[in-house]
Amino acid sequence: MQVSRPLYQAKAEFFKTLGHPARIRVLELLSQGEYAVGELLPEVGVEATSLSQQLAVLRRAGLVTSRKEGSQVYYSLTSPQVAELLAVARRILTEVLAGQVELLADLQAASPAPGPSLSS
Repeated sequence: MQVSRPLYQAKAEFFKTLGHPARIRVLELLSQGEYAVGELLPEVGVEATSLSQQLAVLRRAGLVTSRKEGSQVYYSLTSPQVAELLAVARRILTEVLAGQVELLADLQAASPAPGPSLSS
């Protein structure tokens, strides 16, 4: 009998796939629609070989699909849920950062008034 890996392990692998800035940028762009590789290059800001590697990782993970038309290769998301996941991540980050801004404001408000210098 084959033992399947636990769901939490599969989720960890999934999030590891997302753990690269270029991959996130590619997914954000593809959330807007299909892109040719040549259109992605200036938007992602990496070398062509690096973009190719990142697209291959996303393709193996089943997050993007490709099609060839003439000499052009076009990429798109395999599911609109990928775009939803990125939108949820953005909302979470917004809330976390807003909380940090509030904490910083509280800390600054609670700072003691500057006292006399110890060097005098």
